[in-house]
Amino acid sequence: MITVDAIPYPYQFDSRHTALVVIDMQRDFVEEGGFGSVLGNDVRPLTTIVPTVAKLLALARENGLLVVHTRESHLPDLSDCPPAKLKRGNPALGIGDEGPMGRILVRGEPGNQILPLLAPQDGELVIDKPGKGAFYATGLHTELQARGVTHLLFAGVTTEVCVQTSMREANDRGYECLIVEDACASYFPVFHQATLAMLTAQGGIVGWQAPLSTLQTAFKETSGETTS
Repeated sequence: MITVDAIPYPYQFDSRHTALVVIDMQRDFVEEGGFGSVLGNDVRPLTTIVPTVAKLLALARENGLLVVHTRESHLPDLSDCPPAKLKRGNPALGIGDEGPMGRILVRGEPGNQILPLLAPQDGELVIDKPGKGAFYATGLHTELQARGVTHLLFAGVTTEVCVQTSMREANDRGYECLIVEDACASYFPVFHQATLAMLTAQGGIVGWQAPLSTLQTAFKETSGETTS
């Protein structure tokens, strides 16, 4: 077992039954000129975490964790997009409209692709999700159950929307969850901090939190390496 010095108390997991879930690290959300920035958001808080997510991916791969990538995306005819979701979009540039990187949140479009630095490798799961949560209208739960996964590490964007929703969905399905706090971000930093507090309140009502460095230390200690 690997023990992480986490908040609100130590988090333990077996890497053979643990998956890293990287939420929506898509060009349209993270890159300047993408959908997120066109809507008026400052993408720099999201861009800043990319190197950390890359290190987290490397750590997971080196230690044999299942890696899952998600993309918020829709079929070209938008038949899987709830009408309410379409109505709440920006009237000037919404889901399915032509944006700077192709049609917004449509599968196969350039902006819907995961950042090259964080691209999925062979054997890793890629889940296209029509909602905010990774479990809604997807086969993720079935895939995880088939692999004996009981614990999930979460990273990605945005902390308060798709990451939080996915972690809450996972908690309701019985998974023990930890959010890697510096591998997640929001366009609004205050929302990021508030979400971390909500997830770990009341003795970890949804799960645990820890930075990447603490996770790295836990793996080193388990493998018998000395830490600096």
